[in-house]
Amino acid sequence: MKRIFILAALMAALPLASLTAQKGSTPPDDWFNLDLKKDKVPGVSTNKAYAELLQGKTSTTVVVAVIDGGTEPDHEDLKDVIWVNADEIPGNGIDDDNNGYIDDVHGWNYIGNKDGRNVQYDNLEVARFYSTHRARFEGKEENDISESDKETFRLWLQAQAEINEKKETYTAMSEQLNQVYKLFSDIEARAGGNAVTADVITLVTAEGFVAMIQKQLAKAVESGANYDTIKFKLTSRFDEIMKPVKFHFNPEYNSREIVGDNYADGTERNYGNNDVEGPDGGHGTHVGGIIGATRNNGIGMNGVADNVRLMVVRVVPDGDERDKDVANGIRYAVDNGAKVINMSFGKGWSHDKKLVDDAIRYAESKDVLLVHAAGNDAEDNDELPNFPNPRLTDGGRPSNWIEVGASNWNAKKLIAPFSNFGKDQVDVFAPGMDIYSTVPDSKYASFDGTSMASPVTAGVAALIRSYYPSLTAAQVKQCITEGTVNWKKPVINPTTKKKAKMKDLCKSGGLVNAYNALQIAATMAR
Repeated sequence: MKRIFILAALMAALPLASLTAQKGSTPPDDWFNLDLKKDKVPGVSTNKAYAELLQGKTSTTVVVAVIDGGTEPDHEDLKDVIWVNADEIPGNGIDDDNNGYIDDVHGWNYIGNKDGRNVQYDNLEVARFYSTHRARFEGKEENDISESDKETFRLWLQAQAEINEKKETYTAMSEQLNQVYKLFSDIEARAGGNAVTADVITLVTAEGFVAMIQKQLAKAVESGANYDTIKFKLTSRFDEIMKPVKFHFNPEYNSREIVGDNYADGTERNYGNNDVEGPDGGHGTHVGGIIGATRNNGIGMNGVADNVRLMVVRVVPDGDERDKDVANGIRYAVDNGAKVINMSFGKGWSHDKKLVDDAIRYAESKDVLLVHAAGNDAEDNDELPNFPNPRLTDGGRPSNWIEVGASNWNAKKLIAPFSNFGKDQVDVFAPGMDIYSTVPDSKYASFDGTSMASPVTAGVAALIRSYYPSLTAAQVKQCITEGTVNWKKPVINPTTKKKAKMKDLCKSGGLVNAYNALQIAATMAR
């Protein structure tokens, strides 16, 4: 592993750039709801739609399932829109509605056990694949393998190489971070108990990449940033860097011992618990707020949809979600009344794609729309798989699936540089950078990702289903894709970093727009 790559990865992990950001470099908190012409940012025109199209119109409540890593149900800006299972009596330890889940008042958690213990970390699917086949293949050459097993063997070798490369990378990064710790120690020794100033920082002897960190640190402190805050942000990255070694790429780790299900049985449904937030509900809480945080209540922020109930389904750990849990999560959401399902997760390997595909078909048969994040690897989904996806094992393509890439608030840099794309596999782009939304403890923060673009789109879908409930999932998708703002100016391909046409990055060639989609819906519903 080249040292320059390791250094680049470490520098990317250190949040120094944000400390010296210039004024005007961030958008309005609600930019994703704004309008390009009126507000000069390429939002989805939600506010314009409410003001000009929906005034005085009645709506029906739509249940939107947030299949994610957990959502805080009592957040100040979400508590009024969290789904409540009216047929379940809270806390009585009885499955009152006979749906197979005890006390599922706000949804269900498939990555926990009946005693309340929850999975927080898990390995990646590539590590599980490697572990599953290691006893058969370790130490063997291709000539030792039967013809029927050779394809699996080649994949196993690929998995082995990926695991070894990643472990080497992250181990080296952790060693370099130890050098950063030493830098802080030396700075504080030099300060002698006094406040750390830029002059003190520059007096410390440092070499190589540590000298680069030192220079940025001195610059940040000189410009008014707090030294202790910077230190906390930098050193807190240690656990983040070590998680891939301890969990993600560790074939020995097995979180399923916590859940206690028969993991080999893909038909098993009734496992887990009702702790829908779990140990870290940050991501799911943020996603939920984008979809439907209470609008115009004077606190927090405004979600896209104004008449939704957020059903929480927890299946995503810190690591790769498992196909069994994803399939069950989709089925739970469908069976309990969701009409839109947001899925802000994905992975590069799949354990049992057919199991998930069958659940997708089940959702399609029940007229439920699935909205999925395209991924954050700056890759072409037409070339490299991102699971789950609409390339079904039966050879068909579901009518109820929308794949979403991420766009930027800066129209001159419209496509988020991390976003996956695909002329065939990605349907639309939607706001996914600097998205301000709800996070646990009734707080708020800005996140980036196709994970944010997907709920923006799911919110628009819920808005359509709420005001035009006669439309099918396929029709709602049609409204969204046909209503996109057709972007004719060149954009930047996230992989090649060269100019490209928007129509070459997604099927619709445009950005999600609630105003346009609702106009089409109104015509379609007549």
